[in-house]
Amino acid sequence: MAHYAFLDDNNIVTEVIVGVDETELIEGEAPDVWYGKFRSQTCVRTSYNGNIRKNYAGIGYTYDAGRDAFIPPKPFPYFIFDEDTCQWKPPVPYPTDGKIYTWDEAEQDWVLSE
Repeated sequence: MAHYAFLDDNNIVTEVIVGVDETELIEGEAPDVWYGKFRSQTCVRTSYNGNIRKNYAGIGYTYDAGRDAFIPPKPFPYFIFDEDTCQWKPPVPYPTDGKIYTWDEAEQDWVLSE
């Protein structure tokens, strides 16, 4: 089994499905090609464990063909894009003291959750 992401005209993921293994053919075509034609939508394989395309696709993610990666939506305006992981990172690292924090965008820092 493999997972496939359907994209809209802006390369935004609209749906992710479980389909046939990527090594199988459907009516003589690769699964992503067949699914794309069937739905009249671009279809790109995604990997649940992140072995390809950096991140597992989710609804609202963007597929960047140049990076060949699925990029999650930016959670906060000041988060910084990490080219290696294709993830958004806070400008201040998460505290490592074992406590639970939430991001405060106005302060641009982590705030201890109560």
